[in-house]
Amino acid sequence: MDKLIEKMLTGNIVSAAQLITMIENDRVKAKKIIKTIFPFTGNAYIIGVTGSPGAGKSTLISELIRVLSKSGRTLGVIAVDASSPFTGGAVLGDRIRMQKNEEKNVFIRSMATRGNLGGVSKATRDTSYVMDAMGLDIIIIETVGVGQVELEISRIAYTTIVVLAPGMGDSVQAMKAGIMEIGDIFVVNKADRKGVDETYNDINGVLSYKTFGNNWRPKIYKTIASKSKGIAELVDGLQEHEKYLKKTGLLNNKYYDKEQLLGLIKERIENRIIHSNKKKKYVYYYVKEIIARRIDPYSASEMILKEMNF
Repeated sequence: MDKLIEKMLTGNIVSAAQLITMIENDRVKAKKIIKTIFPFTGNAYIIGVTGSPGAGKSTLISELIRVLSKSGRTLGVIAVDASSPFTGGAVLGDRIRMQKNEEKNVFIRSMATRGNLGGVSKATRDTSYVMDAMGLDIIIIETVGVGQVELEISRIAYTTIVVLAPGMGDSVQAMKAGIMEIGDIFVVNKADRKGVDETYNDINGVLSYKTFGNNWRPKIYKTIASKSKGIAELVDGLQEHEKYLKKTGLLNNKYYDKEQLLGLIKERIENRIIHSNKKKKYVYYYVKEIIARRIDPYSASEMILKEMNF
């Protein structure tokens, strides 16, 4: 592992890929890896891309890669896909659709959600640490695209792009969901379709009624990613948001927040239960007691935490 980390820190993609596989498959090894490489992170800019399936996220990212890589900046892409119920691996394989861009300065990695809600894998942030530590300038994370639970990406990315498409009911769904709360930039992709102006106006209308605590009003861009249209303007918008975060000092708040730390604490507590047969039996016992109405869920949870010395 130490030799892999040493090679990865010099930008070696093969070593980075092996470390990411370890991170995905073994949380104990993941902890050791991140503890070692964390001092070398904090330099990459992280962009999140979310939105419902069929909106064209992968094609849009492919075009972003094409434009951004021309500037000489190195890129990493984490394409989070739904999990196969048989193998646990990624089903859709967005990497295949982006393969044409996997050049020297682009590292693309697919990973499965493995049942994790929020549109990203538990290993997503740790994978971004590896890409950051190996010296990549920009990391793009594409969520699985499941609609209203895509909110976790906003805790990882510095700029979050929400991709919608006309004719799919996306604007209506977006107005219902918390997804409107996390978008720094909105993209109406497939803008050659009927209803593009309606979708644009719907999003703009919702934004006009919102109060933005950090004074950044999300921008809306129309793109036709399949024809490389509107991408240059979108890249300008990304750079504008990055400059804004740096100028206002808000970028520091994006590096990490308490929810991410609390998430790790929750994971540790869950693992202590899952990996202890004694504690698992204790949990199952209380589940039966709750079903039988001999104890309430709150009291049961308090007893379990007491058993774990919390």
